[in-house]
Amino acid sequence: QNDVCRTLSLSAHVGFGSLPDQLVRKSIKHGFCFNVLCIGETGIGKSALMSSLFNTRFEDSPSTHFLSSVRLRAQTCEVQESNVLLKLTVVKTVGFGDQMNKADSYQPIVDYVDAQFEAYLEEELKVIRSLFSYHDTRIHVCLYFISPTGRSLKTIDLLTMRSLDSKVNIIPIIGKADSISKTELQEFKKKIMNELISNGIQIYQFPIDDETVSEINTITNGHLPFAVVGSMEKVKIGNKMVRARQYPWGIVKVENESHCDTVKLRRMLCTNMEDLREKTRAYYESYRRCRLEKLGCRDIGPENKPVSLQEVIEAKRLEFFLEMERKEEEIKQQFVQRVNEKEAMLEEAEQQASMPVLTKFEHLALIHQEEELKLGKKKKLLEDEIAQFVEKKAITELIQSQVSVSTPVVSFRTQGLQKVSAD
Repeated sequence: QNDVCRTLSLSAHVGFGSLPDQLVRKSIKHGFCFNVLCIGETGIGKSALMSSLFNTRFEDSPSTHFLSSVRLRAQTCEVQESNVLLKLTVVKTVGFGDQMNKADSYQPIVDYVDAQFEAYLEEELKVIRSLFSYHDTRIHVCLYFISPTGRSLKTIDLLTMRSLDSKVNIIPIIGKADSISKTELQEFKKKIMNELISNGIQIYQFPIDDETVSEINTITNGHLPFAVVGSMEKVKIGNKMVRARQYPWGIVKVENESHCDTVKLRRMLCTNMEDLREKTRAYYESYRRCRLEKLGCRDIGPENKPVSLQEVIEAKRLEFFLEMERKEEEIKQQFVQRVNEKEAMLEEAEQQASMPVLTKFEHLALIHQEEELKLGKKKKLLEDEIAQFVEKKAITELIQSQVSVSTPVVSFRTQGLQKVSAD
């Protein structure tokens, strides 16, 4: 048997050449979803940039700087362009970098990204699943806003990007880039890229393997990170109304590539949107593999033999069943032991309650008799002490009476001696 595939030339039209058209029609009918995560400090311009990128005003309530922890706010809207429907979800951080202790500011963001993977995994593992109509909330791209300080990245920026580079496509951008000069901006871009490389942080690189976009993607990779400016305000310049930011010293046009990189960012997102979605599926596969391995699922058994998922599930079910039986037996033994202890206590109480009245009376009489004997002994000791005291008292009174009788004689004799001496 020859396993080499042969190439046949068709002699007539068959019809499978319309498959791409069928896929296009099906995709257009179903629509697409795209999820963007915006990470940045409060007031860095996340909402303004999103509105500028998709020409849609995202209504967003102002946030405070006094939140105790970082929160994430998601907003979903449907955008239609040339009969193509896009379900766009924009997730923004609220209170990022406002806490005194910024050590764990990135953890809520990591938890949110993992939660979207977990939700998709749960839907995928259902018996009756509907992935076709399921709203996929996995993050396809993360726009990380860097403050235009012109110096270097902050520690919180490095920690956050390092914790997310294995979970999501990160595109670093410099927010409010019109606040620094062009010379400082170019130097700042170089510093950022050098710090990312030295710290081992992997950011999204636009693919260059596709011939149709390889040239433009190669040029665009050299512009990273993008210096963006967002605005929905329109300013009249000449005879045209353009979206721009107006300052006392001049006007910054959002759509002008010589002023900022907002148009480059939009072009790259739209050109490489499917690649971003494909990379997200790869990140999800990595998460899925780790989760299933933690649950004990393996493709290869102990002897390096293939194991079907049904066998793995059956083995885990048996293991779980045995563990449940063991715990159930322990609970039963504890229950029997407690019942026996309670029965013993009740029996003792019943024995005391069923004791005859006469036996109780005799017991009390015996106790009373013992108490009388003790009191009699104490009474006899007290009477002896009283008799001794009375005897001692009589002797003392006798001695006192004798002393009182002999005292005048002594004084008389003393007076007689005094008279004789005087004579």
